[in-house]
Amino acid sequence: MFPNFLTLMRIFAIPFIIACFYTGGFVSHLIATILFIIACLTDFLDGYFARQWHQVSAFGRFLDPIADKLLVSTILLMLSGTGIITGIHLVAAVIILAREIIVSGLRQFMAEMQVRIPVTKFAKWKTMTQMLSISCLLVSAMFQDVPSIRQVGLFFLWIAVVMTVVTGARYLKFGAVKIVDEIEKQK
Repeated sequence: MFPNFLTLMRIFAIPFIIACFYTGGFVSHLIATILFIIACLTDFLDGYFARQWHQVSAFGRFLDPIADKLLVSTILLMLSGTGIITGIHLVAAVIILAREIIVSGLRQFMAEMQVRIPVTKFAKWKTMTQMLSISCLLVSAMFQDVPSIRQVGLFFLWIAVVMTVVTGARYLKFGAVKIVDEIEKQK
């Protein structure tokens, strides 16, 4: 199925983005940025095609958020490791990474209870904001003499943090309610 292929391509793009970025230089950073943006576009396209072609699958619902988390988390770590995200902004990256790990664990736990955690529209906006932020930060590596690009990326990173905390809290609340319901059923 083509939608799942697009999702897999998002995962397979990650090492190429990193390799290009660490090669250094304007052209390599440009290629890394373009690859990242294309990978981000596959996040929209895989869901769009799956719905349009009636190819929504359990595998796709499982893989899509993993691909998003791998892409965002890996590139955030790379940007932190190369000094593009520094100082207090590292806290933003850590909050995003922590939320992704917690929500993934919650999803796995809830799956064992046969409960599916639906992805909210706000969570999709959160992912888009993270990807916008990272795109700006990748561009800032090409134009280091224009600090305003990095500042825009960091601004959107903090907006993404707020959205990350809100969506994480919603998922945890949903999980807690389902767990309490399950405990009540077992009584």
